[in-house]
Amino acid sequence: MSAITLPVVAEGPGLSQYLNEIKKFPLLSAEDEYILAQRWREHGETEAAHQLVTSHLRLVAKIAMKYRGYGLPMSDLISEGNVGLMKAVRKFEPERGFRLSTYAMWWIRASVTEHILRSWSLVKMGTMAAQKKLFFSLRKAKGKLEILESGDLNPDQAEILSQKFGLSPEEIVNMDRRMTARDFSLNAPVSEDGDSVEFMDTLVDDNPSPEAIVAAREEADIRSEVLRNALAILPERERHIFIERRLTDDPITLEELGEQYGISRERVRQLEVRAFEKVQKAVTENASAL
Repeated sequence: MSAITLPVVAEGPGLSQYLNEIKKFPLLSAEDEYILAQRWREHGETEAAHQLVTSHLRLVAKIAMKYRGYGLPMSDLISEGNVGLMKAVRKFEPERGFRLSTYAMWWIRASVTEHILRSWSLVKMGTMAAQKKLFFSLRKAKGKLEILESGDLNPDQAEILSQKFGLSPEEIVNMDRRMTARDFSLNAPVSEDGDSVEFMDTLVDDNPSPEAIVAAREEADIRSEVLRNALAILPERERHIFIERRLTDDPITLEELGEQYGISRERVRQLEVRAFEKVQKAVTENASAL
């Protein structure tokens, strides 16, 4: 896969040029995608892998754009997403019955979010799943509530966000301060009372050890494999509904899915519940067998 050459991602005008360039790569039909994936897996044909990757560069850019509010260069986010895409192509198993885009979006998101978390690792953010969700959703939630980015949250705002994310108002305020503070100078004073303490002094480097990182990644790989195996047993419609309702940051409404499939809202809900029960059972069985 290292032999694959992709268009160069750059900032400013170069980014627009890149986005226009990747539109030239043709999208693949399900049949063509399957054939190319088989050629790559069975014969190691680099050209087949190249076509699989380039046909999904637009997907990477679309996903990366959703994370542009974290103060990082868009070119870096897209580049990291492309790394995730190539990992997905390397591991993709077309015989499982789902499209590469469905499989690859997990790897792309994981690669982008991992890069963001690494870039922000200088500031302690916490390790709880709820705190990580807060990190990636706080800006959007504040935008919906029309809360300005400057200044601390007031008690009412913190309380509203507390109820939304299931965390205490103090945790909400602390996270907001850490995210806002990243744009400040590290040598800026923390207070205006003459205290010599600088913002740099308040930062906590609590990065896990290399051993912990390896263990966490191995566990994540196992969980991903278990979930992929569980999703593979679902019919295509149930799998799509389950992914859109349970595995995305902004779930599609039952009404929207009903319109896509020409069925009622209640029928979509029934299919979602059935798919969840199947996945839950398969995950439990697969996990116990590991």
